[in-house]
Amino acid sequence: MPESDAAPKSSPTSVDTSLPEGAVLHADNLIAGYLPGVNILNGASLHCHDGELVGIIGPNGAGKSTLLKSMFGLVNVHEGTVTLKGEDITNARADKLVASGIGYVPQTNNVFPSLSVGENLEMGVYLAPKTFPERFDYVAGIFPRLAERKDQRAGSLSGGERQMVAMGRALMMEPSVLLLDEPSAGLSPALQDEVFLQTKHINAAGVSVVMVEQNARRCLQICDRGYVLDQGKDAYTASGEKLMNDPKVIELYLGTLAKA
Repeated sequence: MPESDAAPKSSPTSVDTSLPEGAVLHADNLIAGYLPGVNILNGASLHCHDGELVGIIGPNGAGKSTLLKSMFGLVNVHEGTVTLKGEDITNARADKLVASGIGYVPQTNNVFPSLSVGENLEMGVYLAPKTFPERFDYVAGIFPRLAERKDQRAGSLSGGERQMVAMGRALMMEPSVLLLDEPSAGLSPALQDEVFLQTKHINAAGVSVVMVEQNARRCLQICDRGYVLDQGKDAYTASGEKLMNDPKVIELYLGTLAKA
């Protein structure tokens, strides 16, 4: 993956937005926002190779979650394109995206609290209900605790267990790409570490992952490549290790996040 060894870019305008060879997901020069005429993204670009784990970090308000939501059709893209395996999926409906192979885990309200763990996972295969037994066994192999809690109401679970349910539900349709929006938010340090380990396990099982995170240090430790967003643009991109140790990136964009 040639981009992994590239030096951090010196400015947002220097980021290469051409379709990289082997990219499974590609967001190209996105301009997007929640309200007409008010853009949060101002030319953000991102790509993820097959089997890659990509992290998105940066200051609050930089557009990290908006970028993720734009790729999943939850925020209207005014300009630019999103492609999955070469197919244009810009502003596509969520059901089409799920069927195409994208899973999405929102930061909050990501489980049905009144339903059991098993019922939550069944919701993940509403487009293909007959696959539930096979997919449940797969997800339980990654998250054994979900099999133990199958009949327990999701609202009674701990924060870390609810995150497992949300991630497991997104995996039920066998996505090729999983989008995670701050999966460690609100969790204790020990549970945060567990979530990062689970993310690595998911990636090791063959699922490409794009993850937005405020815990910059841990995110950069586990990702193959990282993006630093600033004012709705990708300001720097390089391997996680290079970004984590780049003095300019730390000084300008990470600050105390690098020590979180």
